[in-house]
Amino acid sequence: MEHVERLVLFVVLLVVQVLILSHICLFQVAMPLLYVFFAITFRRGTPKWMILLWSFAMGLMIDMFSNTPGLATGCLTLIGFLQPYLLEPLVPRDSADNMKVSAATLGVGKFATLCTVLVALYCLLFFALESFTFFNWQLWLLRAGGSALITLVIIFAVESIRSR
Repeated sequence: MEHVERLVLFVVLLVVQVLILSHICLFQVAMPLLYVFFAITFRRGTPKWMILLWSFAMGLMIDMFSNTPGLATGCLTLIGFLQPYLLEPLVPRDSADNMKVSAATLGVGKFATLCTVLVALYCLLFFALESFTFFNWQLWLLRAGGSALITLVIIFAVESIRSR
């Protein structure tokens, strides 16, 4: 059942990102990157190889539709690699091994911390590799920060709907 749920989330996030969110650029700077939510929400205890494989596949599909060869793939695979290590210190000691990662199970503060760290890392790396220069570092930080902020707002909106 969990794999079907994961596949549905994969398809929904891919379609929403490609058809809607990829066409939004606020103030010529901030882009919502909702697909990072996919790598953040793997259950505790999911095998690391599976997280890496799913994250790689999501990044590859985003790259194929966004004409960013390897950019999302590399960045999302890194986030998939880091997710279990950043999740473990935030999980309550008595929680189940296959605990669902959400604001309801972790608590809003810990879920927000996890999301903020992973989204910020993703955006910093994504836009650093996209520009491939630090010549205009103010624009790089503005794009990464703005995109991280709008992505986090959308993730928390989705999470508030998902937890009902």
